[in-house]
Amino acid sequence: MKDIHEVLRRKQAQYTQLGKQIELLQQAAEKLREVAPLLAETDTEDDSAVLAEVDDENSNAMAAKASAQASPAPKSGRSSTPRWP
Repeated sequence: MKDIHEVLRRKQAQYTQLGKQIELLQQAAEKLREVAPLLAETDTEDDSAVLAEVDDENSNAMAAKASAQASPAPKSGRSSTPRWP
């Protein structure tokens, strides 16, 4: 059985990390609201495509960071780095 205090400590750490991520996302949303009128003035489709790509990259990066922090590193003696034959 896991130590309840260890489980609680981990959950609190996850909760704190999620709170930080939410705060960063809120700050980014505020900045985007400031820039949105400027972007609306340009009527090119290329801008929206670029913004969609940046948004996807940021979402993927944040998801990868969150999953990396949530899952412990492998404890096997082998490296996860691929090797050439």
